[in-house]
Amino acid sequence: MKDFTRSDLTFSLCGLNCGLCTLRLGGHCPGCGGGEGNQSCKIARCSLQHQKPEYCSQCQEFPCEIYKDIDVFDSFITHQNRRKDLERQQKIGAEAYRAEQEEKIHILDWLLKNCNDGRKKTFYCLAVNLLELEEIKKVTEQARSDEKFQEMPIKEKAASMAGQFQKAADRQGILLKLRKKK
Repeated sequence: MKDFTRSDLTFSLCGLNCGLCTLRLGGHCPGCGGGEGNQSCKIARCSLQHQKPEYCSQCQEFPCEIYKDIDVFDSFITHQNRRKDLERQQKIGAEAYRAEQEEKIHILDWLLKNCNDGRKKTFYCLAVNLLELEEIKKVTEQARSDEKFQEMPIKEKAASMAGQFQKAADRQGILLKLRKKK
C-alpha cells in the first residue's frame, strides 16, 4: 500500500506476529508496512487516516469495531491472539514485547533447522506463536539437553517435538491448527 511503512516488521499494525509467519519466513511477504509486496489492507488505510500509529493499540479508538471478531478465523498465519498480543505489547511496552518476539523467532529458527522433517513448518509457527514463551523454552531446552534426542533421525525429532508442543498446548487448552472460514 502506497505511503504505508513501519519500522517493526516482526509485529504487525493489527497484532499479527509477522516474524513467526510461514510466508515471511519463506520470503513471500515483507511484513506489515515492509514495502513492495505489502498487500492493500483496510487496517493500514485506517492507520493512515489516524496519524499513522505503529500499532492499533496506540490509537485512541482501540479496540474499535474492526476488533469485534478479528480473531475468529485464520489465514496463512494464526489470528487467534491478535487483540491479546496487542494488549500485552501495550502493557509491557513495545521493546519488551519485541524482545520476547525475537526470542521466539530464534527458537523457531532452531526448530526449523534442527527438528523439521519438511512437514512441520506451519505447526512450529503455530506452536511458537500461540504458546507462552516460558512453555516454549521449557520444551526446547529439554530437547536440546537430551543426548538421546540429539542422536535421533530427523523424522523422530520432528515427531517428538510435535508431541511435546501438543501436550503443552493441550494443558493450556490451545488448538495448534489454523482455523479456516467455512
